Amino acid sequence: MSDPIHSDPYSALGSAQASPSIVNTANLVYALHSLGVAIGVLGAATIVGSFLFGIPSILAVIVNYVRRPEAQGSFVESHFRWQIRTFWFALLWVSGCLFLAITIVGIPVALVGFGLLTLWVIYRIARGWLRLRDGLPMYL
Repeated sequence: MSDPIHSDPYSALGSAQASPSIVNTANLVYALHSLGVAIGVLGAATIVGSFLFGIPSILAVIVNYVRRPEAQGSFVESHFRWQIRTFWFALLWVSGCLFLAITIVGIPVALVGFGLLTLWVIYRIARGWLRLRDGLPMYL
């Protein structure tokens, strides 16, 4: 029987144990993405624009790709996938909203799209960070 006090809080059932450094990296990436969102909230940029084109988020995606092999086989791998997909899908949806904004008729739809995308990005960062804190993998 394992001792719950001394067991690894970051090992999910059925996955390899995650090293503390890779968990710290995942926390750093969530923090960088959160900083990108905060800059959008507090600055003149939009939240989504700051998330996609701000230095913190770009650094976060680079860190994700560089450290991804070290997370392989652990629950943190799912967090890296979650973080990378959040960035690229946000970029895809921004492209779609910008395409809609080209037409005068599509501007209201694009504005609603940007608003929904902002909420989605905030949700993905918060949900992922909370599950990482609890030592749980992200769903696919």
